[in-house]
Amino acid sequence: MPFYQTNPQLTTLAEAALADTWQKFPTLEREQIAITWLVYDPPIPVNTGGAITADELWKYPVRGFNYRGNERIYPASIAKLFYLLAMHEWLEQGMASASSELDRAVRDMIIDSSNDATSLVVDTLTGTTSGPELSAGPFESWKSQRNLVNRYFQSLGWSELDLINVNQKTWSDGPYGRERYFVGEMRENRNMVTTDAVARLLHSIVGGAAISGDRSSQMMQLLHRDLQLAQVTPDPGEENQLNGFLGAGLPPESQIWSKAGWTSQVRHDAAYIELVDKQPYLLIVFTEGAANSQNRQILPFIADQFVTAMSQLD
Repeated sequence: MPFYQTNPQLTTLAEAALADTWQKFPTLEREQIAITWLVYDPPIPVNTGGAITADELWKYPVRGFNYRGNERIYPASIAKLFYLLAMHEWLEQGMASASSELDRAVRDMIIDSSNDATSLVVDTLTGTTSGPELSAGPFESWKSQRNLVNRYFQSLGWSELDLINVNQKTWSDGPYGRERYFVGEMRENRNMVTTDAVARLLHSIVGGAAISGDRSSQMMQLLHRDLQLAQVTPDPGEENQLNGFLGAGLPPESQIWSKAGWTSQVRHDAAYIELVDKQPYLLIVFTEGAANSQNRQILPFIADQFVTAMSQLD
């Protein structure tokens, strides 16, 4: 069972939004999209600046909807959300040492979605490095170390995380050497997550329950996006994580905290959104397929559909 409560009204509104999306974009097949949508009703339990405890947050009822929310999908740079939270846990527990260079890498991993920065973060989390092939014994030890982040998330006991795999670096050109052997001949060991897993992770961050209120706040600061960037620089490519993603479909006075991911085969976004005079909500959308990954209109269109849905909520 998900940590949120499925809701008939949300289901009706979301299914209508999906129907309009499929009509608008016929290249988007039914099995090429996954969505999780959570709505925060008053009294709002998230983005409170630490006003409620973690225990209170998890007891708070949240309405939700998912379409294929438990389907394992390659997350691209959405995996960096998991590395962000893990890095704060390591720092909190003294398993990693803070430094200006590590701070820079974590910042660039989230704000700019830098794969080079992510490489340092993954090395720091796991005590491993990329490089040439290893002989059998050392490679087994290396692989065990690279699964430290997976073991951490399994230790949380969140059922939504049962299906995930987050043990790979993110690449621009692809893995080489020991990394290529680790991901597998058919890439069977690549990162895989679900929209429900991302929803639970993001819910814990925006709710101030990710490790501590202070660390959740630090993560939120990195995830905040300035929608004005989408207005004044309408075509900068994907690097601002707004153009071509959910933020581009929001009213300009909205607030968004998000992490996008994209490759030649996928286009994803995970966002916490605050509209003017509406309940805040989470919206996680994954799309697959080469044609869809290059279409920068699909996610903004979906975002606009859910803005309309929010205006129709009881």
